[in-house]
Amino acid sequence: MLGPVRAWHADRELDLGSPQQRAVLAALLLRRGHPVSLAELVDAVWGVKPPAAAVSVLRTYVSRLRKVLEPGRGPEDPPRTIVSVGDGYRARVPEQALDLAVFERRTADAAKASAAGEESTAAQLLHDALDGWPGAALAGLPGPLAESERARLAEERLGALETRLDLDVRLGRHGQVIAELLSLTGEHPLREELCRLLMLALYRSGRQAEALAAYRRTRATLVTELGIEPGAPLRDLHARILATDASLTAGASSWSTPADSDSPQTAPPSGSSPQPTGASGTPQRDETQPSATPTTPAALTTPSTPSAAPAATPQAETPARRPPYAPRLAQLPADLPTFTGREAELKATLGMLPLDGSAPATLVISAIGGMAGVGKTTLAVHLAHRVADRFPDGQLCVNLRGFDPTGSVMSSHEAIRVLLDALGVPPQRLPAGLEAQTALYRSVLAERRVLILLDNARDAEQVRPLLPGSPGCFVIVTSRNQLTGLVAGEGAHPLTLNQLTPAEAHEFLARRLGAARLEREPGAVDEIISRCALLPLALAVVAARAATHPDFPLSAIAEELRDSDDSLDAFAGDDITIDVRTVFSLSYEALSAPAARLFRLLGLHAGPDLSSPAAAALAGLTPRETRGLLVELTRAHLLTEYFPGRYTLHDLLRVYAAERVRAEETPRDRDLAVERMLSWYLHTAAAAYPLITPNRNPIPLDPPPASCRQLSFTTLDQAVDWCETERSNLVGAVHQAADSGQPSIAWQLPAVLWGFFYLRSHLGDWLDTTRTGLSAARAAQDSRGEAQALADAAAALRSNERFDEAIELFHRSIVVCRELGDMDGRLRAVGNLGDAYLHTGRLDKAVEYSRRGLALDRAVGNIWGEGIALSNLGDAYQQLGRFDEAVDCLEQALTVLRESGNRWVEGVALDVLGTVHHRLGARERAVAYYRQALDAHRDIGNRWGEGHTLGHLGDVQLAAGEQEAADGSWRQALGIFAEFDHPDAAKIQEKLHSLQLASR
Repeated sequence: MLGPVRAWHADRELDLGSPQQRAVLAALLLRRGHPVSLAELVDAVWGVKPPAAAVSVLRTYVSRLRKVLEPGRGPEDPPRTIVSVGDGYRARVPEQALDLAVFERRTADAAKASAAGEESTAAQLLHDALDGWPGAALAGLPGPLAESERARLAEERLGALETRLDLDVRLGRHGQVIAELLSLTGEHPLREELCRLLMLALYRSGRQAEALAAYRRTRATLVTELGIEPGAPLRDLHARILATDASLTAGASSWSTPADSDSPQTAPPSGSSPQPTGASGTPQRDETQPSATPTTPAALTTPSTPSAAPAATPQAETPARRPPYAPRLAQLPADLPTFTGREAELKATLGMLPLDGSAPATLVISAIGGMAGVGKTTLAVHLAHRVADRFPDGQLCVNLRGFDPTGSVMSSHEAIRVLLDALGVPPQRLPAGLEAQTALYRSVLAERRVLILLDNARDAEQVRPLLPGSPGCFVIVTSRNQLTGLVAGEGAHPLTLNQLTPAEAHEFLARRLGAARLEREPGAVDEIISRCALLPLALAVVAARAATHPDFPLSAIAEELRDSDDSLDAFAGDDITIDVRTVFSLSYEALSAPAARLFRLLGLHAGPDLSSPAAAALAGLTPRETRGLLVELTRAHLLTEYFPGRYTLHDLLRVYAAERVRAEETPRDRDLAVERMLSWYLHTAAAAYPLITPNRNPIPLDPPPASCRQLSFTTLDQAVDWCETERSNLVGAVHQAADSGQPSIAWQLPAVLWGFFYLRSHLGDWLDTTRTGLSAARAAQDSRGEAQALADAAAALRSNERFDEAIELFHRSIVVCRELGDMDGRLRAVGNLGDAYLHTGRLDKAVEYSRRGLALDRAVGNIWGEGIALSNLGDAYQQLGRFDEAVDCLEQALTVLRESGNRWVEGVALDVLGTVHHRLGARERAVAYYRQALDAHRDIGNRWGEGHTLGHLGDVQLAAGEQEAADGSWRQALGIFAEFDHPDAAKIQEKLHSLQLASR
């Protein structure tokens, strides 16, 4: 598992099959002996868009895995390794046989040894554990489960590596780990613990200047990429290195406390700080040092008699007791009676607290983030009420006004005074200065169990002084910004709140309008939910309108939303706190000017998501400039980074961005931005074209705008993967080009994508984009574009088995090419007509046009077209039963195709040769040709061709009486066709069904 998924039987490695088949095995092994349902396996391998025959394909994978993993098992023997359980399966593999389990056992043993003070043993165990991890876990496996588990396991490995390096440094091996740490900090520049270890190792090796330089590099990266300062441990080590702290070279790690830290600490004088401060002057908390607990002022204790203590005399009473004049703290707002859903989020947050219902033994911070209107405060208040009884000393709540309609952000100084006032501290007892007030606040909370809700925070710096300094408290923070500083520096648990699920949105409306009203108009309810884009605030505004007009049909309200589809007018309200446009504007107006510009330009992007390079093209910026702005937008929850380097915009935020771009950018600037973006998609797709369709003439393109930095590719896999990832955006770009006055891009983009569409069998997208390009070229009276688009649309129609329409367009293409004097275009159209007639069964026409095309290609020396014409002619002859002529043509075709490097059509010609010999009864030669065809298809990634040849191979195997081999070939073909939702999957299923009936 810790690398490519591999298995051995004794010393022999087993063939685990296709990547999808290995993904099924991985999903079973990751559950460590627990059952995995079929639904979970489908989701693990294909995600939310499984093929139609997913369950059938899964059962095939399991059957093959059983044969591979249990080579000695007979047909009647029950499976031992993968067993059926309910509607799923369970893998029974001994723990010692799984490298992941061995790694986990060694790291657990290392933790025990370290806790017992046996650091040398712990270090050796971790060395052994990491030596058994050869590369990226689950390498090469497809599917959502493999992606998420790869990330989790990579983090687990990195954590173990950091622990091992820390132990090595503690054990005096600092000189031996410097090279490794230099490499790791380069790979993980945001990993502060690696930087800390590198700094310490360098310093102990007498390389103080390099240690300080390492700190500067990491700090610059954190500030540039994330907009945050390094955490307290890194800043503290930096300060100690600057001060040449002798304790750093005394054999202890940088976590050691200073020599005088064991002395009792008392209250600091007014205006001083009981804690070390970082470069910014902000109090920092070193959790390894004794808490700074100032003696409690008399006003905060309960005296034994009314006059027992002078006003300014410290008392020795415990601060956990409440003064008689202070009411019990109960500041939470009322819980929303119609609170709906969020069960997963509540479960995740409640899981941070002790299972027995008691208060936590340590300080727990939950940082709830999310876009405006997603329900952060509602969830936080509901959560606080759920756990309030665990905190007998009460609840504090402060609205920090980080994003307030008034624009008045509450300062930390003001907030802490509010909190101290709630805790019963008289104004005359407040010390001067934020640091002293923070120390007093933490002293008052010491040994108390209080729940603190800090709502609507602006950033981590606003929150830090408001955090308790001792265990037993639970702090809930909400913010529209990602509080990465709290996560990194204070160990906060981040919870990003997304929009509701459709079921939760339905329940949301039912709670407010009544289930009966929803049941009367289910279609209107679905439309309302869709147009509200599952955003709680939008749903609340619409629900309020429906509730105040109970006689309004919901269909009328849905129509209002439909009529305002390109604006947020339907979500306006008298109260600015629930007006969706106003709520969004508070986040938008807090952005820097460059980030605000990028956000509104995103309103011009028509696709469902976009990459960082696409955003750079849209804005006309460098990738580096754009990354910083994307970080700012993501941190503000105006954009979601759902995968590294890929971003998506909530539907209503997209509408808001479109409003802003229309209001703030000139028409020319908008047009230029769209042109840059569409040109980037076109020229990057054109860079993929020669790898996907080698040796084909490139499509002539205009040069891109100066600021357009298209991507480049070095391998076929890179090119195809990019096209697959961007497919929806590429299709959207074709339509946007046609609609926005860019007709050339509208027909050129499908022209450079045809090979990708064909290889991956995206036939619907191919036909859709070519027709759009054709309409755009005709509307612009672009004859050259019309000729190309006619040929592309005809080819797409032919692959969609709409042969008569394809033939008509090929004839039109010949006419336009003749008018243009385009001989190459005419040659392609004539050759394609032969192939189209071949598929309609009009073999006389197929022979006629294939011969005509062959003669023209030879006359002009078009060797590429000659190979295709010979292949089509050979296929026509074999269908006519003229086998000698067919073999002659196909063997000539192979010579020409190999000379021109046309591996695409070589696979087709080999497949037809296999069919000829099958029909002649030469089954061994047929199988040999089919296997050569499979090699050719696989070399270029032609999965569609591979599926067809596997189907033909199964036919010849069945004719030879090899039912099991035929079954295997057909099931492979079915897996391929099901993967692409290809219509030929039904034909293969029929063959398999017939084979099953015959074997009964």
